[in-house]
Amino acid sequence: MKCSYCGTEIKKGTGLLLVTLSGRGINYCSSKCRRNTEMKRKSRNVKWTEEYRNEKKARIKK
Repeated sequence: MKCSYCGTEIKKGTGLLLVTLSGRGINYCSSKCRRNTEMKRKSRNVKWTEEYRNEKKARIKK
């Protein structure tokens, strides 16, 4: 299972699961990821996330 915010692998029995009113489950590896989501920060703009690293690689290749 991967974190919905940063993309890191979550070990079994750890992390947080947030269930929205619509029934969708959102997995977080830590409260750091949960808080960044609540502050509406985009994961592609935060340097320590996997999405940022992937986007940076794509920009370098161009």
